[in-house]
Amino acid sequence: MFELTDKRAVITGAGSGIGRAMALLFAQRGAFVEAVDVGEAAAREVVAGIEAAGGAARAHVCDVGAQAEVEATFGAIGAIDILVNNAGIAHVGRADTTDEADFDRVMRVNVKGVYNCLHAAIPQLRARGGGVILNMASVAAWVAVADRFAYSTAKGAVMAMTLSVAKDYLPDRIRCNSISPGRVHTPFVDGFIARNYPGKEAEMFEKLAATQPIGRMARPEEVAALALYLCSEQASFITGCDYPIDGGFITLNS
Repeated sequence: MFELTDKRAVITGAGSGIGRAMALLFAQRGAFVEAVDVGEAAAREVVAGIEAAGGAARAHVCDVGAQAEVEATFGAIGAIDILVNNAGIAHVGRADTTDEADFDRVMRVNVKGVYNCLHAAIPQLRARGGGVILNMASVAAWVAVADRFAYSTAKGAVMAMTLSVAKDYLPDRIRCNSISPGRVHTPFVDGFIARNYPGKEAEMFEKLAATQPIGRMARPEEVAALALYLCSEQASFITGCDYPIDGGFITLNS
């Protein structure tokens, strides 16, 4: 079960965090991974890790917010079976404290970046006779999260795009779902804490972990396992759905 043998999977933001965990797991389960990341070193590092474990992968440096770069990257890749829209950035701020440049930056990556990859990938999926699209949404699309105005707006758009694509491409045998993680322990979290709470890293880590009712942050590998299921043949009857993986954050945090 949950094998991806002979499948070609594009994963954006594959160089770190959840994207890296998905790239490693998908390759372990037989997929050829097209690892897309804005950072060349990060993309090459995850590919090296995949190859060292006996898997197959190729690195692509691409800014998902630039449509020309995305089209060129997907043109070089060719027909695919799976697209995981994982690349994204965060921003801390409310509506009146988020300036235009930061709002535009978040929208460019988190919304336009997903659109750009959908626009380029859907013809490639059709060339294979169908396939799977998985978008990374967030609990912030479901419930209010303080000081995450731009990020929440973007992830709400990702959830809406998931439903639209699932509806439009049923005749093409393309399934589209999304995942809404809660807080996940990634290098981004460690960097955020180090920048904003120097000297209080351990204390703030525990505080942030405690916001998940289950009492800890998720591990990237746990999110990757859900992604593997949704991209596998065992999930062939699932489309147009969002799957929270949040330690109870949405339903138990009130």
